[in-house]
Amino acid sequence: MKTAIAAILVFGVLIFIHEFGHFLVAKLVGVRVEEFSIGMGPSAFSKKKGDTLYSIRILPFGGYVKMTGEAGLEEDSDIPPDDPRRFNNKTVAQRMGVIVAGPLMNLFLAVVIFAIVFTFIGVPFVDTTISEVVENSPADQAGLKAGDTIVAIDGEKVSEWSEMVFIIQNRVGEELELTVNRNGEEKIFMITPKMDPETQVGIIGVIQNTPQWRKMNPVQALVTGFTQTVEIIVLTLVGIAQLITGQLDSGGVAGPVGIIQLIGESARVGLVYLLNLTAIISINLGLLNLFPIPALDGSKLIFLGIEALRGKPIDAKKENFVHLIGFALLMLLMIFITYNDILRLFE
Repeated sequence: MKTAIAAILVFGVLIFIHEFGHFLVAKLVGVRVEEFSIGMGPSAFSKKKGDTLYSIRILPFGGYVKMTGEAGLEEDSDIPPDDPRRFNNKTVAQRMGVIVAGPLMNLFLAVVIFAIVFTFIGVPFVDTTISEVVENSPADQAGLKAGDTIVAIDGEKVSEWSEMVFIIQNRVGEELELTVNRNGEEKIFMITPKMDPETQVGIIGVIQNTPQWRKMNPVQALVTGFTQTVEIIVLTLVGIAQLITGQLDSGGVAGPVGIIQLIGESARVGLVYLLNLTAIISINLGLLNLFPIPALDGSKLIFLGIEALRGKPIDAKKENFVHLIGFALLMLLMIFITYNDILRLFE
């Protein structure tokens, strides 16, 4: 039950933000929005305000913004074909703005979620104090002890465990000079990192303390949230490229069932994990919608780009047919991925 509630909340927020992006820019450029809907299927609640019907539907997945003239057909609305409120009568740039707003809102949401986490919960921070020294390791043989704090490596100051690890990992076989604070007194130790056979990086055999949470001010949090979002975008694109080239196994790809399982596990572990997972899913949703796949926002952007080059729109019936075929293929792909998700659950 907890998993179901968490999944509905997460998907509901992501879909709302995505559709709100389309809705907001459509309103800004003067497009008539006929319906703003969260969910699919029969309506559970609806209220009309102005030209727009706001509705919540009984199936808690999916949503849409119905704009007059979006299909490009004159018979799809009771307002005249030349009415400036029709989507198809807006400039290519305005229509592109409406389409791209949904995915961009998902990316923006990720930045905001990360910023909230960094501001009110903080980021994991581990200092360079040693919690434990592995027996017979280079650190043990050099004389390091639990409670020692490494303050510099080869004269380069370090204050976080990650900084220290980065230096050590890349210096296999090289003798390092470690400046260590022991009970208020500085000592020098010479240590040569060895190769870890599992990770193939340099190690000296020391274990970190339990991470502490360090809060940021809102400006720092937003900047760090933006940086983290960009890093995840890059990692995601690299992962997709590796999937296409066969460098990465497709078994790690999760569909709706797999994502719901991840949401449930994150909800059980704690709020910070659920928030971080929500941000990551939001990034993936935004990126996926920008891909030039028929029926997705990216494909619509491609058609608008072609229209800009040709100087006239592509026949609406042909474009809608391409989106229909693309949607059918997407559904088949989702069925296949969901089947794999279910198999993994039983395994």
